[in-house]
Amino acid sequence: MLSDIYTALDIAALALLDLSAAFDTVDHYILLRRLQRSFGLSGSALAWFTSYLSQRQQYVSHHGDHSETTTIQFGVPQGSVLGPILLVMYTATADVVHLVEQYGFNAHHDTQLYGWCQPGNSASLCRDLGDCVEGVAQWMSSNRLQLNAGKTEFMWCVPPRRRHHLPADQLMVRSAAVAPLMSIRDLGVHLNGDM
Repeated sequence: MLSDIYTALDIAALALLDLSAAFDTVDHYILLRRLQRSFGLSGSALAWFTSYLSQRQQYVSHHGDHSETTTIQFGVPQGSVLGPILLVMYTATADVVHLVEQYGFNAHHDTQLYGWCQPGNSASLCRDLGDCVEGVAQWMSSNRLQLNAGKTEFMWCVPPRRRHHLPADQLMVRSAAVAPLMSIRDLGVHLNGDM
């Protein structure tokens, strides 16, 4: 992603999307179907994942009192080695990449969307990125994932000499305005808008 932004000719826009309770909302049926169709799992490997996800149960215990046991139909085990991998396999699909490309943008890890433009076109870039984010949000919703507009971040990546070309527009995410930040933290790396 950084390599693409560095090679952008003039102005780049980066949106970092945040999912609400992503580990808890994974639909087991959709995940197993995706493992089969998108990743080619079948036979014993698919049966192993089916067994891993099926008939998981939970209850709440507080001071010796226990709630009723319920079967978990959504989510992947947090704190496990497989949980993050299954979440990535659930969200990282060709569907999202193809959708983002239809809007003229690039995706990295399906939650990092970016694109670039020439000076003078940054307002339309911001508007088009908002449309792309909305398209991704709709895809997420149809897959039982929820985009958290309040934690989504937006940053212009532009050399200081081009800052005056940036619009005052904010990125619209699910009817919420996201103001551009001067720096963001992505996977533990701090990025500055001046790059």
